[in-house]
Amino acid sequence: MKTYISLLRGINVSGQKKILMADLKSLYEELGFTKVQTYIQSGNVVFEYQETKTADLQQVIFNKIQSHYGFEVPNLILLPTEVEKALKNNPYQGIEKMYFVFLAEQPEKENIKTLSEFNFDNEFYNLGHKMIYFHCPNGYGKAKLSNNFFENKLKVSATTRNLRTTNKLLEMANSQCHSEENF
Repeated sequence: MKTYISLLRGINVSGQKKILMADLKSLYEELGFTKVQTYIQSGNVVFEYQETKTADLQQVIFNKIQSHYGFEVPNLILLPTEVEKALKNNPYQGIEKMYFVFLAEQPEKENIKTLSEFNFDNEFYNLGHKMIYFHCPNGYGKAKLSNNFFENKLKVSATTRNLRTTNKLLEMANSQCHSEENF
């Protein structure tokens, strides 16, 4: 069994696309996933499943949510090693108001160039591989460089998590990995 981290995009925001975490956990278990854990209400799930392509898992989850709830919810599957690498390569170490914009794929060069033409006071970003490290001292709620902005300019699906959530998801995934080794 392999540990995966699933990030749903755009659920439970302003009363839209409401999914209770207990229901989401049950939905993942119906798909045959094991050791399913959710974290906060924004659609973070850690689970185990046989080794499978992440794109295949994303589609299975997308289809299940759409058939069960009647609305589309993009999701991104990450491996614990990818999250660990993102945290390690964070250019904003020691900064609290730090966000990780996980990209579904690496953007095209012309779209990266388009993004580089934008600059907003007190908002800083650094583009990595399938990742944007984002720091906004005035808070994410006031930021002009939102998840939608990055998606629009880069033409890539994305989902954003803060530093605390990203650390917690890796901790959860690692505890599952270590519990497997103890058996």
